[in-house]
Amino acid sequence: MPTSKKAAAKTPVVLPVLEGEDPWTEEEVAEQRAELQDELERLERRIATTEAELESLLKGGTDGAGRDPADVGSSNFERDQEVSLVQNVREMAEQLRLAITRFDDGEYGLCEVCGQPIGKGRLQVFPRATLCVTCKQREERR
Repeated sequence: MPTSKKAAAKTPVVLPVLEGEDPWTEEEVAEQRAELQDELERLERRIATTEAELESLLKGGTDGAGRDPADVGSSNFERDQEVSLVQNVREMAEQLRLAITRFDDGEYGLCEVCGQPIGKGRLQVFPRATLCVTCKQREERR
């Protein structure tokens, strides 16, 4: 039995908004999803680059035999900085993966804690947000 193109058409995604906010347009929804994906791809490239730099630093070794103590300290500091940076970027990438999953599951824009809308304005500024402002403030006070 053939299906019509209308039956195969995808239902437009409707993202929640706060009271008083304009609803998301189809274009804004598409832009938001694309921005999440683009940012994830950018971070994945950054992770690969940072990991390559870290590998280079690690290959240089931490053995200080015959090396100036200042050089060893500098190398160790640089290595620790790279480890910290790559971990931060990995965490941001994971937040983006979660946001994309929530988007695809129809949960994007709802607070993970209270279930209320996060707000269009907040998501446009911080697309990987998973908490409304109230729940985020409560979390930061702890």
